[in-house]
Parts: sequence; structure tokens; C-alpha cells
Amino acid sequence: MDIVKQNSNAWDKKAEEGVVYTKAVSKEIIEKAKSGEWDITITTNKPVPKAWFPKSLKGLKVLCLASGGGQQAPVLASTGAHVTVVDISSKQLERDEFVAKRDGLNIKTVQANMSDLSHFEDEEFDMIVHPVANLFVKDVRPVWQEAARILKNNGILISGFTNPLLFIFDEEEDRKGNLVVKNTIPSCSLDYLTEKEIAEYLEANHTIEFGHSLEDQIQGQIDAGFVITGFYEDDFGGNRPLDKYIKSFIATKAIKMKRV
Repeated sequence: MDIVKQNSNAWDKKAEEGVVYTKAVSKEIIEKAKSGEWDITITTNKPVPKAWFPKSLKGLKVLCLASGGGQQAPVLASTGAHVTVVDISSKQLERDEFVAKRDGLNIKTVQANMSDLSHFEDEEFDMIVHPVANLFVKDVRPVWQEAARILKNNGILISGFTNPLLFIFDEEEDRKGNLVVKNTIPSCSLDYLTEKEIAEYLEANHTIEFGHSLEDQIQGQIDAGFVITGFYEDDFGGNRPLDKYIKSFIATKAIKMKRV
């Protein structure tokens, strides 16, 4: 099974269907960003604190990692940053290209897997912005390692990811409003499916998703050479049963520290 190809095709489909994370920002948002009034989200609702960013992004090399869809990258490019977007979905990257052309922004797009950034040189970027996306890779630690490799010393990594508690519940029951514990962590969306059900799942162009441990998400960053300096949580805005009990998303700010 080619997980990257499956998820690439699945996100192309989502983009064609116009789901929420594939809708490009408006011209009005870009105009405000150009005048200094801007924010971005990397989870669901909460904006990233402005204190997490340098006072000025002008001239900085920023990588929006697994961040296609015309949302974060165009806003950051509007501040004067030199922005590159990496995503596995060509349709998602088309959203960024559309906004760049519409609003006169300089955005470079690269179709690639977030776990393999060999397209880029060591210490090429000043900052990486990585919205909730690493649930689409089986092993998250290579994502952190590659991020550390391509970031300059003291570079900033701003990441969103899923609280693994979300993945322990039966998805079908969750849709009905019931929290029924079913899965262990680490998990995969294909767990407990029969061969026939797996074939149907893949044929329907659904994404393959993985629930990663908090150790891999947080200690994984530390092991890659990062020091975590910021943390907040977010939820679905009351749209999922779990929102009543705990936040389903985590955001971290981390600084790459050169090892001595």
C-alpha cells in the first residue's frame, strides 16, 4: 500500500469537494495582512499567538509544511516573508498558486511528502509553519528530524497536531454523539477493518490517518534538537462529543538549538 499516494489522491478529492481546509483566504484577508493586520491558525479555531513570531517576517525564509490550501502561506507571504509551501496534494497547492496570482504574492510550491524534504538544503529556512497534518504519516519522528535539518540554528518551528485521545474512540459511534473506546495508540484508520472493508475504504479515496503518541509528538521534537517554548490547546468548537471533556488539538512553538 502506498500511503503517500493514497493520501495525495484523497486530498485532491477533498480540494475538489471544497472542504474547509481547502478554501483559500479571501482578497480582503490578504489586503489586511499587507497592512499589518493578520493572523493564522494551525489547529482549528485559535489563532497562533503573535508573540510566537518574530516582530517582522520581512525577508525571512518560511516553509509552510504540509500546508497547502491557500490559507497560511498567502497570509505569511503578505507580510514580506519568502514563502515555500510543501504538500502532497497538487490540488491543494493550486489553491496557494491561485491566491499568489490573484493578489500578486511570491509563493513557491513544491509537491512532496512531509517526511522527505531532500529537495531542500540543510539550514535553508528561518521558520517552519506546520498545521495539523502529521496524522497522515505513519511515523512522525522523521518529520521532526527533517524540520530540524532544514531549519537554521535558532529557527522556529510552529506545529499543530492531534491529541491522541481523539483516536481511541470508535469513529462511527462518535458521529452519533457517543464516545465508545475502541482503539489503542498508536492507531491507524485501517485497524479492525476486514480486507474487503479496506479495499472499499481505499477505493472511496479516504485518507489513511494515524494516531501518534504524545511521546512521539513532543519528545520526538526534543530528540530532533528542538526546545519547546510555547504550547496551547484547541478543539472542534463544540462540534464533536469530545469537546465537552478535553481539547483535541495541540500547538507547540519550538526553537532549534544546535547541539554542542
